[in-house]
Amino acid sequence: MVTPFAWSRPHPVNEHVGAAAHGLRGRGHEVVVLAPSNRARDLAAGRRALRQLEREGTPLEGVVALGPAVPAARGSRLGVPVGVRANLALALTADDFDVVHVHEPALPSLSYLAVRQARGFTVATFHSAERLAYPPGKSQRDRLLARVDALTATSEEVATAAARRFPGDYRALPLGIDEAAPSEPRTRFVLEWRAEEHDRFRAAARALAELPGYELVALRTRPLAGRPYVPRGLRDRIVVRTALDGEARRRELAGAAGFVPARHSSPHARAEARAEGVPVVDPPGAEAQPALIAAALGRLAEDGTWRARQSEESRRDMERESTEALAVGLERIYRSVVGRRRHSHHADLLADRPWILCDLHLHTDHSHDCSMPVDDVLAQASAIGLGAIAVTDHNVFSGAREAVKAAAALDLVVIPGEEVKTDRGEVIGLFLSEEIPRGMPMNDTIAAIRDQGGLVYMPHPFDRLHTIPDATTLHRHLAEIDLFEVYNARLLRETFNHEALRFARKYNLTVGAGSDAHVLQGIGTGCVRMRAFDGPEEFLISLRTAEVMRRPKSLVYLQGLKWVAQARERRTKAGVR
Repeated sequence: MVTPFAWSRPHPVNEHVGAAAHGLRGRGHEVVVLAPSNRARDLAAGRRALRQLEREGTPLEGVVALGPAVPAARGSRLGVPVGVRANLALALTADDFDVVHVHEPALPSLSYLAVRQARGFTVATFHSAERLAYPPGKSQRDRLLARVDALTATSEEVATAAARRFPGDYRALPLGIDEAAPSEPRTRFVLEWRAEEHDRFRAAARALAELPGYELVALRTRPLAGRPYVPRGLRDRIVVRTALDGEARRRELAGAAGFVPARHSSPHARAEARAEGVPVVDPPGAEAQPALIAAALGRLAEDGTWRARQSEESRRDMERESTEALAVGLERIYRSVVGRRRHSHHADLLADRPWILCDLHLHTDHSHDCSMPVDDVLAQASAIGLGAIAVTDHNVFSGAREAVKAAAALDLVVIPGEEVKTDRGEVIGLFLSEEIPRGMPMNDTIAAIRDQGGLVYMPHPFDRLHTIPDATTLHRHLAEIDLFEVYNARLLRETFNHEALRFARKYNLTVGAGSDAHVLQGIGTGCVRMRAFDGPEEFLISLRTAEVMRRPKSLVYLQGLKWVAQARERRTKAGVR
């Protein structure tokens, strides 16, 4: 687990991480917490653990401080120090983690860097709707989502807010707060003090004036929160206390008759009150009419039966927020994530077959943006030594059908395919027998490919200059992808191919490569070296031991040839010589 907040200081996120780690360890899992810290003892222990990992291969354990903390806030311009980044990279690459669980990744912090550097499965948890401004660019957010395997939040409200900026399927997690043993009742109320919410304090003070024998604790749950003005007549009955961590808050809450949270209170404060059996006083409409708070406090003080019922309901509500519930929920998420990885196949079942080169993605003049005649494509493929090609024209099947017929007399295998534009990006169907219409939902297009006995091939999945599926769609259809294109020779940025390769390795997907050629000179610039095959079943078996081949040419040169060919075609159609 990775937290961006200093482990040496109290913080609600770190309390949640600590509870999750404790619960998971109790269920037999090994949990390492990577965090910054400003405590010298933590930093020395962290350096020692990282040194032993690097030199002796000793696995990390417990809490490992990666370096000093820097402000991890939405508007912070401070970057993570280079040394801390290096320690994070060492921890994530030298140790063997099944899952990297990051907390508050939408901050310029360790958590965001951990998502980028993790090689295995990643889970992200959002804790606050106020920490959702990073990264600023949409492409960066898309890349972040593509690397996260499960999205979680500590409440439905946070999940809703996070989904607006980071779309996906969220699961709400328990807070990890255990129910406390019943405490001796005390004639006190606890109010979470906020200087900007002085109206709540005044309402509680007015109620206190009518309730002799009761006291009010103004609880400061933030550093440097200031002090409320206490009326002279109530100074012996109103006390101001500071409680920055859960243990201190629960000591003040134990046995209280009621708890008045701040309007923007931390979910932990409310949950801790319920865990102590303290009724939470936050009636609907209290923001506009603070007098409702005074009325609720009065009823709690005067009606012991109602107070006991509210206390029992508070404890009952907390059963689903316990540390055990949190550990069970995380365990299910981790298992579902790790279960997405496909099993490896090492045996070369076609070892007696010769090796061939196969370009899995190219076009002919049947595509709207290509002017290569089918015969010229076949002649060029044969001339450069390809043993097989896949003709995948845009939203038409006629080019593939023509190529299959024309190749009958050649020593060249043609895989009939089509690159189909769906409502969620493009997908290629291989070994098709008829055309699939464009514009359908992704799941319907995949079903149409399957109905023909075809294979689902995901082309240029991370090239944001193409129409590509979003991260949610990719993860949703992960089990239905037969081939994943990890090298496309026409991509403007090589990072797009690197991202695809990273994704394929994480899930152990069968990889493919193609030239995406639109001019003759581009054919074969991306291909796979594989065993000769007969039919889709042997094709997939052969790809298990295939090797991606890069035979690049200048993209500017190839794109220039495409533009010239398109211009010539337009002039010909217009009757201009």
